Order: sequence, then structure tokens, then C-alpha cells
Amino acid sequence: MRFDREQLRMVFALFVVAAIAAILLGLTDMLTREPIAEAQKQALHRALEQVLPAHGNDPQAQVVNVAGTAIYPARVHGALAALAWEVIAPDGYSGRIRILVGVHPDGHVLAIRITDHKETPGLGDGIVGNQPWLDSFRDRSLDNVRWQVKKDGGDFDQFTGATITPRAVVRAVKAALLFYRHNRAAIVARLNGEAKALQTAGSNGSEGGDE
Repeated sequence: MRFDREQLRMVFALFVVAAIAAILLGLTDMLTREPIAEAQKQALHRALEQVLPAHGNDPQAQVVNVAGTAIYPARVHGALAALAWEVIAPDGYSGRIRILVGVHPDGHVLAIRITDHKETPGLGDGIVGNQPWLDSFRDRSLDNVRWQVKKDGGDFDQFTGATITPRAVVRAVKAALLFYRHNRAAIVARLNGEAKALQTAGSNGSEGGDE
């Protein structure tokens, strides 16, 4: 198959346009990757501050991964005071709901925060703006509450005109506590191991500084 000069010019022009577009996309990714990552880090920091008690460490710097889940510990004088991780409710009214759950080492909820959702404004988005409802999860454990909305015979309120959304959140938080119950030994072992490693590193650093 032979190409005439006009066809070759067209092919070359398309190649140049595609190459320029690829370069621009690459540059845009390079320029925005770090700011986006920093914004995500700061957003997670704010959310962690809301679900964890006052602590003296950086939970993001001491994160451990157990069973495919990132666990963020809060420590007070080196001792584990709380931990947090994200759980996803796949069955929200308008899609997935991402929830950060703060949990006491004994397994009861300290606080929850919704970190991402697409629920209907004025109805399902009450999971973000309804603070008393969010606070109703506080001090709840697998053993002291019926993990359903009241419409289903449980202990959690639903919203007027929106039952699917709070139902999804309740199920997801319960799933988070079940995850902790089933993986508690592994989680605590990993966190204790990280704490010992940090203490060792700190001791070595101190010894090095005295020489």
C-alpha cells in the first residue's frame, strides 16, 4: 500500500499532535502528583484527628498493614491508646461510602467520620452533617448494641426519607468491628512490634548522639 505526500503529511501531523498531548499529560501528572498527594495526606490527618483521642505520635508515619487494611495507631507515652482504619460501605444509595472508624483497643467505637460519598444532598448526606447521628456510634461495640437501623429492629436512627444510606453505614461500621475482632491478635502484634522497633531506633539514635 502506497501513501501519497498529502497522506504522509496528515499521518505526521497526527503523530506530532499525539506526541505533544502525551508530553503535556505527562507534565501535568508530574506537576500535580505531589500537591494531590499532600492534599490527601492533610485530609487524612484531619479525619484521624477527629476519630482518635489526643496522642503524641504521627499515625500516618506509624501505619501498619494487616489483612490488606491500613491501621493507624494513636499512642500516648508509647502505649497504644486507639487505632483507626477505613472501611467501605459498598451499598450506599448512590454508590460507595468511605468511613474512617476510630476504635479503642478493647473494641468499642470512639468515633466515625465519612471521608467520601455521593449520597443525595438533603437526604443521604446527613451521614456527614448530622453530628448527633455520628455521635450515636460512640462507645458502641459488637456486644452492646443491635447493629441495624430502627426500621430493621436495631438501635440506630434512620433519616426521614433516607433509610438505605444510614443502613449501609451501620453495616459497614459493624463490619469494621468484626474485622478487628477477627484480626485483633495480628493487629496488636504488628503494632507492638512497630513500637519496639521505634524504641530501639530511638535508643540507638540517642547512643549515637552521645558519642
